[in-house]
Amino acid sequence: MASTDSATLSEKPETSFHGLDHYLAIPKVSGLVLSPDGRRLVTTVATLNAKGTEYGTALWELDPEGHKQARRITRSAKGEAGAVFAAGGDLYFSSARPDPETPDADPVNALWMLPADGGEARVVLTRAGGVSALLAAKETGALFVNAAVLAGATDEESDEERRKTRKDNKVAAILHSGYPVRYWDADLGPAQPRLFAVEPGAEKEPGKPATVDAAPPLKLRNLTPDAGAGLRDAESVVSPDGRTIYSSFVKPLAHADSRSVLVAIDVASGTRTVLLDTEGMNYFPGPVSPDNRTLVVLSESDGTPEQAPRLRLHLLDLAGGASGPEAGGEAALTPLVHGWDRWPRPAAWLPDGSGLLVTADEDGASPVFRITLPGDGGGGAGRVTRLTADSAAYTDVVVSPDGHNAYALRSSYEFPAEAVRISIPGGDVVRLPAPAERPHYKGSLERVETTAADGTRVPAYLALPEGASAGSPAPLLLWIHGGPLGSWNAWTWRWNPWLLVARGYAVLLPDPALSTGYGQQHIQRGWGGWGKAPFTDLMAITDAAVQRPDIDETRTAAMGGSFGGYMANWVAGHTDRFKAIVTHASLWALDQFGPTTDAAQYWLKEMTAEMALANSPHLHVENISTPMLVIHGDKDYRVPIGEGLRLWYELLSKSRLAADENGETDHRFLYFPDENHWILQPQHAKVWYGVVEHFLARNLLDKDLPVPAELGL
Repeated sequence: MASTDSATLSEKPETSFHGLDHYLAIPKVSGLVLSPDGRRLVTTVATLNAKGTEYGTALWELDPEGHKQARRITRSAKGEAGAVFAAGGDLYFSSARPDPETPDADPVNALWMLPADGGEARVVLTRAGGVSALLAAKETGALFVNAAVLAGATDEESDEERRKTRKDNKVAAILHSGYPVRYWDADLGPAQPRLFAVEPGAEKEPGKPATVDAAPPLKLRNLTPDAGAGLRDAESVVSPDGRTIYSSFVKPLAHADSRSVLVAIDVASGTRTVLLDTEGMNYFPGPVSPDNRTLVVLSESDGTPEQAPRLRLHLLDLAGGASGPEAGGEAALTPLVHGWDRWPRPAAWLPDGSGLLVTADEDGASPVFRITLPGDGGGGAGRVTRLTADSAAYTDVVVSPDGHNAYALRSSYEFPAEAVRISIPGGDVVRLPAPAERPHYKGSLERVETTAADGTRVPAYLALPEGASAGSPAPLLLWIHGGPLGSWNAWTWRWNPWLLVARGYAVLLPDPALSTGYGQQHIQRGWGGWGKAPFTDLMAITDAAVQRPDIDETRTAAMGGSFGGYMANWVAGHTDRFKAIVTHASLWALDQFGPTTDAAQYWLKEMTAEMALANSPHLHVENISTPMLVIHGDKDYRVPIGEGLRLWYELLSKSRLAADENGETDHRFLYFPDENHWILQPQHAKVWYGVVEHFLARNLLDKDLPVPAELGL
């Protein structure tokens, strides 16, 4: 058992945060879909297997009225995900679990259906390359899937044969002719995503009598055979009538650049029409209005070294036909709440078409907002009203058919994601019976802030351990969020403060310059100058926190991942105020990082070469006198392993704590050969937290806690 656990599974700890095995066993809720009649609500729940080595997912049904207990409706070792309701109430999902009728077949992610009137789930469609994202039209029975096809395949049979040939000959090589070639932790190609319509198929053996329980055959019709790599990481929506799919589509540009244009795919013919294509702008589809006439469009401008990107909402009149560049392009869009200084995420239309619901980061929360549209008597077009008043983050918003309620997943630093019902327009929120109770933690959460030198407000959350006081001040951990365009406003499994609070630490979670939820200017303050306002904001809020009598200013550490790891590296080279620094998946040498990250085309727009050098932590390695714990996964393509390897070598060869004549150092390097930007495997998460606690205790508390036993040291 790792040293960080204060109890075994048979000895229940004080809270789930006092024992890592118990923390890892907390169910994880994600995704939410509502049946067309509004009577069934389904979510996905991930639970730890008996060995504690991996998570399995299952679908659970929740009662929208809040009367009945949640109940599990699928069960398999492979798990289920991606649920959607068809118009008739049947529930479709994807799963790699074996088909009972062909138990010896190689497992693939197949399309399954759970009938609306009950019974067991069954496979309705399978293919060699599997299926992924599912789409269903609200008004009709139209169903669509995203599935990968080898680029040279002409049909499903040739795709299957090509896959078999590569597998039998153990060929993994990929020949590229474009960019990018990797994404997060995935090697792109040789398969490319396509959108398919799911349609009735022909009997495999015409004239043969069907058994009493035979299912009608289904087939796939490729709607995008010539899409190339355009649908990689695409966002797609289907109109309620099932006649059109609207999707972002990657358009290759010169010099390995690209942008996302907006396309319409006619389901009947497969014709793809470009609706919006504007230089320097990326477009993504929001939901289609209930009358099929209006599409919500989210635009994101390209960032430049001088200007941060902007996200804005628009309405596109679909009755007017295509409105590409030759027809005026962006001019065909109707601006929607462009005066609202937030970054919105469109969620759902109200059934009567009078408005829509969106979410957006807002001062340490991510509430649901209602945007009124013309003709609803709401007192003005495009007026934004905050619907949920609490300091929680909402996702996966769906609306009941009568428009009286919305349903969503809600989380905060006080509880993980849970399903709730939101009244419209009142905004009252009711928690629905959940698969598991909220985990209990010991401590308190406060909202704190300070003022930067330029007068800007710098807010943060402060999680305090129970008993912290002037007589017993707590050591402080400064946690720096990633992104950098993000905010500390929702529950996180990977950076959960309560695990360290349970060990007696106070955790400070600030939103410095570049954070979302405070307006465009708060982002612009740090744009292109990562080592300036973001750094000084972090130091200012830390200064304010250590003035508290319940904080021990002599025992502080800084921690961060991704951009937070970059900032931890920058902090290490610019101050010796901290006793220890933990840097995870971090950017170190920006001139090296830029061309090697999986999305270099975006990074190279953000900073000039001169700006990258001016903000690069590696140039300050000689100033580092603080012990650093470097953590990196080899499968991290967003921040490639070269950043961690170079950081480690230069710490040992150039920092003030460089390795001595015996090769000893106070720095440490925790390396995961098979993890990516995140640490996803449960036992690796245990090791991560255990090593972090060991390192902090050694440097802040002068305690030599053993490293996790799982390391075998």
